Amino acid sequence: MAVLTEEQTMLRDMAREWADNESPVTAFRKMRAAAPVEGYDPAAWSEQAQMGWAGILVPEEHGGAGMGYLALGSVLEQLGRTLVATPLGATAAATAAIILGGSDEQKAKWLPKIAAGEVVATVAVDEGPNFDPVRIEASVSGGKLSGTKEFVAEGDSAQLFVVAASDGLYLVEGDAGVARATRKMADSRSHAQVAFDGAPADKLANGGDDLLQKVCDRAAAATCAEMLGMAESAFEQTNDYLKTRVQFGQKLSTFQALQHRMAKMFTELEMMRSAVEGALEAIDADRPDVAQSVSLAKAVAGDTLHLVSREMIQLHGGIGMTDEHDAGFYIKRAQVLETIWGNAAWHRERFARLSGY
Repeated sequence: MAVLTEEQTMLRDMAREWADNESPVTAFRKMRAAAPVEGYDPAAWSEQAQMGWAGILVPEEHGGAGMGYLALGSVLEQLGRTLVATPLGATAAATAAIILGGSDEQKAKWLPKIAAGEVVATVAVDEGPNFDPVRIEASVSGGKLSGTKEFVAEGDSAQLFVVAASDGLYLVEGDAGVARATRKMADSRSHAQVAFDGAPADKLANGGDDLLQKVCDRAAAATCAEMLGMAESAFEQTNDYLKTRVQFGQKLSTFQALQHRMAKMFTELEMMRSAVEGALEAIDADRPDVAQSVSLAKAVAGDTLHLVSREMIQLHGGIGMTDEHDAGFYIKRAQVLETIWGNAAWHRERFARLSGY
């Protein structure tokens, strides 16, 4: 387990208290029923920005906190526990792209707005149903970008897109040459097909040839933090249920077979936490093994959340299959997060390749 600084601990505890009191799962249920165009509650996002979460990655000179990825992960983990619908993860990925590859002018223009919560940003990479950052056909000619991106997180409301084109990453504002089509997915969150037709594009010229890889790794690590929070919460809810539910005159927690299943999940969760926090620490330290650490984390996170979200339904019995129970929300969000930025199989293959196997 990572050792947090006093400042990071305070940030984590603040996020946990806010999520529990201001945005429990009932808030997500209410948002789902209201079905806002944004795919989240704008008022709740405004609160998060006021608490400084939108600027966790943004350097102090641009109005942020500059606290790094472990701090960001601690917040996303707590929000994941109660399935908070927020553009924080997507905006953080775009923020990372601007910090890594942006010019001084691009940073000065966008980072203060992102830190203040005035701009929701996202990264648009995939052009097909599967994550594949190698096959990019979107192109730029004369400063105008054309191409279509599929399943863009927060694509329904983002005012700024970081778009992967055949020759690099570009900043594209969402008000010119951009057409959005909502894609309804299981998790009831914002996912959109975004078509760029001659959209004015501003290239991120710094960061090197591997800029896209670096951005995807940071986006994947942030996603892993949300997955960790979800898995922890699903486990805790299931454990509490087994301790109170009585069958055949005994509490379910007394049955050895169920104890074994809970013990397996507990050990998998411990490994998941180690892998996810290890990836976030690797990014903060700018270690040479960032890519391997992130792929390890995403593979472990995908497998573990897959297990825990399904066991949550199984061990809750019939009630776990109903929409009235929260278990279904966890498995639906899990299915999306297991796939985004590469599934477990994709990252296992990448880890092996990067490790020389």
